[in-house]
Amino acid sequence: MTVTAGCDAIGGITIKFITSNVEIDVKSFLAVYRKFLMGLTRVVGVIAGLLLFIPAFSVVYEVIMRGLFNSPTEWVVEISTYCVTIAGFLGMAVTFVANKHIKVDILLSHLSKRTNEILSVITSFIGMVFCGIVTVYAIGMVAMSLEHGIIAPTTLRTPLWIPQSSLPVGFGLMFLHFIRTFLENLIKLGDPDYDPAVAAGEVAK
Repeated sequence: MTVTAGCDAIGGITIKFITSNVEIDVKSFLAVYRKFLMGLTRVVGVIAGLLLFIPAFSVVYEVIMRGLFNSPTEWVVEISTYCVTIAGFLGMAVTFVANKHIKVDILLSHLSKRTNEILSVITSFIGMVFCGIVTVYAIGMVAMSLEHGIIAPTTLRTPLWIPQSSLPVGFGLMFLHFIRTFLENLIKLGDPDYDPAVAAGEVAK
């Protein structure tokens, strides 16, 4: 921020704040932040996708063992449940970035562009607060499972902190994305021409 000071006609000190530099700095920060977050989300998305292969192969293995050798397994259901659950939480941010979350727009479609922009700021803030709270509580849950060595009462006796870790990771990533969308939508209110994707170099002008 640039600050200039001078004297007015009666000798009082006048201070003028020039906010353009701050705005540029915020946009530059958001561009870097967006690039980092999108890259991190892609990595998490790949991990989530790979996790879904495990239950697929596990079920095929179970069918073969049960059908051909009459030797059913006891771990396939547990492994498959964990993998699908973890992939679901990790994939939340990927779905959010792709704008594929369920959204009811029957009311939004009848509102003005300006009103929709204001609502986007509000909903981003609410999402940020919600995901932040869930992340904090999820971290506490994982910490408790680690501290007390809690394990699942199943054949594999899986330490519960392993599948539980997907909650703070998934909601934590959503929290970071809501911070991004909140700031981007806030800037759009004052600068209708601002395009975060263009600023981050994701698409050409």
